[in-house]
Amino acid sequence: MAEKIGRPTLSVKRAGGGTSSRPGARPAARRPRIPYSRDEIAEIFRRFSVQRPDPQSELEYTNPFTLLVAVVLSAQATDAGVNKATRALFAAADTPAQMAALGEDAIREHIRTIGLFRTKAKNVQALSEALIARHGGEVPADRAALEALPGVGRKTANVVLNVAFGEATLAVDTHIFRLGNRLRLAPGKTPEEVETRLLAVIPPPYRRHAHHWLILHGRYVCKARKPECPACVIADLCKAAEKWCDIPAPLVELGVGMAVARDIAES
Repeated sequence: MAEKIGRPTLSVKRAGGGTSSRPGARPAARRPRIPYSRDEIAEIFRRFSVQRPDPQSELEYTNPFTLLVAVVLSAQATDAGVNKATRALFAAADTPAQMAALGEDAIREHIRTIGLFRTKAKNVQALSEALIARHGGEVPADRAALEALPGVGRKTANVVLNVAFGEATLAVDTHIFRLGNRLRLAPGKTPEEVETRLLAVIPPPYRRHAHHWLILHGRYVCKARKPECPACVIADLCKAAEKWCDIPAPLVELGVGMAVARDIAES
């Protein structure tokens, strides 16, 4: 009796080296190869930790609520510009109840100097009301709950979880997205891809502050138009095609407030 020949199955390689024989299965997307060893990646973040042992957000805030509002306002705006607008706003209202009572028109007047201020004022009013209605006026330490608030996306939720609640999240802004691809540490076509790949390669002891280290490095050293390689503490390890100097800058702790002062001067 002739052997019955069935449909061929596709063997899919798994992370642990095994295979799957599910009919019609597609090969899993391969993670791009990166030109760094584990030791090199650990050394990169070790140097960042020496340079900035206790990195802080450059947004001014007094509690989780004002942090949330500041991050919402920071989209397509500089931290220095947001700080100038929120000093008077937070003096008038630093809780969801006070902000809701202030009203959209008054919020809009406070933030007129920030890009997209009309939409942002509407979102700040709406998220304040949502916090009161859904969370008793408290900012939730939960990603899904944060992302359900008006004007809050994944990046904003990651910042709040990291800064206000100490979680090892990584918010991919334009600086981190650029660094992930330029340095070839975590190449990706979307912020989510870069976030996932960075978290996969950053050693656990450094994940808590990696968000700030990368943002500040991208903002002040590895700039968009031309990186300032002589000021870079990882110039000898960097594999970026744009690198034009491979002598690392002296590894010293930066003074508190230096970056803020520079940001204000350049804004």
